[in-house]
Amino acid sequence: MDKKQTFSFWYVLAALLVLLTLQDLLGRQHTETLAYSEFKQALAAGKLDDVLLRDGMAVGRLDVNGLEGVLAPERIAVLRQKGEAHRFATVLVDDPDLVAQLDAAKVRYAGVAESRWLALLFSWVMPVLFFLAVWFFVMKRLSGGLHGGMLEIGKSKARVYMEKETGVSFKDVAGIDEAKEELMEVVEFLQNPDRYRRLGGKIPKGVLIVGAPGTGKTLLAKAVAGEAGVPFLSLSGSEFVEMFVGVGAARVRDLFEQAAAKAPCIVFIDELDALGKARGVSALGGGNDEREQTLNQLLVQMDGFDTNRGVIILAATNRPEILDPALLRAGRFDRHVSIDRPDLNGRRQILEVHARNVTLAPQVDLASIAARTPGFAGADLANLVNEATLRAARHGKDAVDMHDFEEALDRIVAGLEKKNRVMNPTERRFIAYHEAGHAMVAEHREHADRVAKVSIIPRGIAALGYTQQSPTEDRYLLRRSELLDRLDVLLGGRVAEELVFGDVSTGAENDLQRATDIARRMVTHYGMSEALGLATYDTQPRPMFLDGPAPPELRTCSERTAEAIDAEVRQLLDESRARVSATLAAHRPALDALAVLLLEKEVVDRAMLDSLLRSEPASALADAA
Repeated sequence: MDKKQTFSFWYVLAALLVLLTLQDLLGRQHTETLAYSEFKQALAAGKLDDVLLRDGMAVGRLDVNGLEGVLAPERIAVLRQKGEAHRFATVLVDDPDLVAQLDAAKVRYAGVAESRWLALLFSWVMPVLFFLAVWFFVMKRLSGGLHGGMLEIGKSKARVYMEKETGVSFKDVAGIDEAKEELMEVVEFLQNPDRYRRLGGKIPKGVLIVGAPGTGKTLLAKAVAGEAGVPFLSLSGSEFVEMFVGVGAARVRDLFEQAAAKAPCIVFIDELDALGKARGVSALGGGNDEREQTLNQLLVQMDGFDTNRGVIILAATNRPEILDPALLRAGRFDRHVSIDRPDLNGRRQILEVHARNVTLAPQVDLASIAARTPGFAGADLANLVNEATLRAARHGKDAVDMHDFEEALDRIVAGLEKKNRVMNPTERRFIAYHEAGHAMVAEHREHADRVAKVSIIPRGIAALGYTQQSPTEDRYLLRRSELLDRLDVLLGGRVAEELVFGDVSTGAENDLQRATDIARRMVTHYGMSEALGLATYDTQPRPMFLDGPAPPELRTCSERTAEAIDAEVRQLLDESRARVSATLAAHRPALDALAVLLLEKEVVDRAMLDSLLRSEPASALADAA
């Protein structure tokens, strides 16, 4: 296909500059400039002819012969080098007698009427055109040159995928069967609307998909469009709001006009929380800012269109708790589809989907990998398969084996292995006993997850070692006894350092943070404190689907209650420390043996740990009992 030819003002300007430059150079090549005194001397000697007077200049022909005694010898020599007769030019001065002298010398002369249109063009018109061109260029860049410039800044930026162009169907979505069933009804309506209309039913105007990041919200929306075989208009909530007031509302109107023209179709708004955040009074007291105008326009448009025309609004967010209630009411986003992190069976199905085009070794067990990845979302599992494939390719393998998956899992969970980090023997012994303490406590707690691997190889930025645990099943509720066992496992490393070295290190910082968080939540959230009873003391809950640090809590209790909370948290941690000390003291030989094995092998897997525990002296087991 030939490239589209475009006209540019800059081409015309460049051509004019080149033309004027050439004209100036060619004119200078054949014309000799004379001083006005030389011009008068040559006129008096009768050596000038065909003089033309114009624009304060006099031009004509000059005969060099016979100028001896009139001009200086060196000047005559210069003129003779360019020929006996050539053209001249001189700048006129205020000389009223010039015409009389031309008549007396019988020189032919003439005048030319002065025309100033060219000077006017370059002094007024060209600068105006130049600044207009610069202004249009800047406005086009500011408003997004790909969307038609300033005049189209209010146009929607939705990307339109026609029918099967999404490249995704329900066979590409796994692990969220309930959500797929909810949205199959939308697909059936778009494919066979009369089935619902004959009974007077109406399809929901909007479907809101909520879930944690990476669980497949956008993928599910694309699969709906791919299955229905209708146009799919996709854009993000942040694309509505611009620096210019009213642009967001204009884009909302344009989006719904596009959808009506392409009906039946699906409109998908990703990250709806960027647009639909709950309205409130702003810090300046107005509250009617650009984002709220855009939201108001969206609410009006959703009220004004008829779903029976075949336009369905899908939206996705991981912050449903901050959305405006007007968006969530019936008649707008009627149906809410929640997507949770996949369970064990769901993770296995997702791994099978992403491994379809990957060459796997025969011994690869995707069910085992799924069991070792609790809490992983679909995007995390896709990244796991990709990292394992890249590692296998990097080592020149013909297929991806279990070792590749294990290394990829370690890299995702703990970080990149730091093989070149050098630690002195004392630090290595501290780390070995620290990780051995975690592992030994985990192995002697009924409700703790099984230890899969213990390593003292540094990974990531701050992880000098880690103990990897694999749950035997997915858990959705945690009992008080299970939380206490988790506290014990977290404190196992710190207590092991105290027991063996009589000193402590900074390596337990993260363990102490997590242990304190569990203890405080037991007291303030779960009502697991006898002293404080069943009350909760949390007025600012964490985001529903986002992990990370909790927002600062607003204290609504008295100072005495706050002191009681701190005392209960400290008591839980002290009791846990006492239990762990007793366990590690009873199993000190096994603790020492595991630490020595870690110093020798650096990594201890499940089989090696089982062998070590089987050889533990019976006296230690009896003491523990």
